[in-house]
Amino acid sequence: MSQADPKRELLGITKDFRSYIEAEIASGVENLIIPKSSKAGLLAPVKKEVFSCRRCPLYKTKRNYVFSDGDPEARLMFIGEAPGEDEDMQGVPFVGRAGQLLTKMVEAMGLRRQDVYICNVIKCRPPNNRAPLPEEVAACKGYLLRQIDIISPKVICCLGKHSAQALLETEIFITKIRGKEFEFNGTTLIPTYHPAYLLRNPSAKKEVWLDLKKIIKILSLR
Repeated sequence: MSQADPKRELLGITKDFRSYIEAEIASGVENLIIPKSSKAGLLAPVKKEVFSCRRCPLYKTKRNYVFSDGDPEARLMFIGEAPGEDEDMQGVPFVGRAGQLLTKMVEAMGLRRQDVYICNVIKCRPPNNRAPLPEEVAACKGYLLRQIDIISPKVICCLGKHSAQALLETEIFITKIRGKEFEFNGTTLIPTYHPAYLLRNPSAKKEVWLDLKKIIKILSLR
């Protein structure tokens, strides 16, 4: 068995780091945070691709591409459907009212927002916050799959029907699949209601908490 070439490994690390810096600069970040893991480096080229993406017309109407937030080393990954107005303004997923509720959900699980990884199926805001079109999901899904592959979380929590349907490739309503455990490429996937839905239907918070308790048990958080 041949030994790894140290020089080649160093060149690979340098290339990943350069890609990370270029992606951060392209996204408008002024104060760079040095990635603490190789996963951050692996995500950098994906982020760079997203920030130059022209696969669908949404890039023409968005203010900012919205890639992700949180820890690349996270065991729990939340996936929503698409950025809203606040996310489009800031370039960060789940920062509006629904995002604030998601943060509270994460904290109720005994975690901090920075302990999980958060992203959306779609990286650009659809006009007027409409639902993503099938062709937009198809254009962006490859980025999401690469994120999942790199993060390799223990649990994926799909927030809302569009996220769940995109990954499970089904048209079944979220009411029929929420709280159920699915296998997705070796990872446990649990769909639940989107925080925006909870803002309109507060009574559904009880059901979501039951779903989150399943994740708590899987991750042995309590």
